[in-house]
Amino acid sequence: MSGVTDLAALIETMEPVLVEGRFVYACVPAGELADHLMRAPLGMFREAEGVTLILPAEAAGDLAASPPMRMITLTVHSSLEAVGLTAAFATALTAEGISANVVAGFHHDHIFVPERQAEQALAALRALSRGAREKGEAG
Repeated sequence: MSGVTDLAALIETMEPVLVEGRFVYACVPAGELADHLMRAPLGMFREAEGVTLILPAEAAGDLAASPPMRMITLTVHSSLEAVGLTAAFATALTAEGISANVVAGFHHDHIFVPERQAEQALAALRALSRGAREKGEAG
């Protein structure tokens, strides 16, 4: 498994980036998935109730969808076996009253936050990283 597993190193170097665009979550019946692939989903997850699609907001069209969200990517190459990173950034966002929907990719973690709180979330994550670096330098 590749990627960083050390929690302190992950937090110190996570470098959150606010990705351009607005995204929504929508659900389609599994049997209709092929009909919706042309919407270019960013992510998919199969559940008993249907397939959740994460889509650019403008591609959702007539689908019932979540309110618009923004995506923050942590640019550190985190290992899928790393322990504690999700808890650390979720705690930081919780302290600011920001919901977080996390998708782990092979290389990076992606955090979907309410559009109206995107800049606040980015600031909270940068503060978490800065605090970890300062603590590491002092220690």
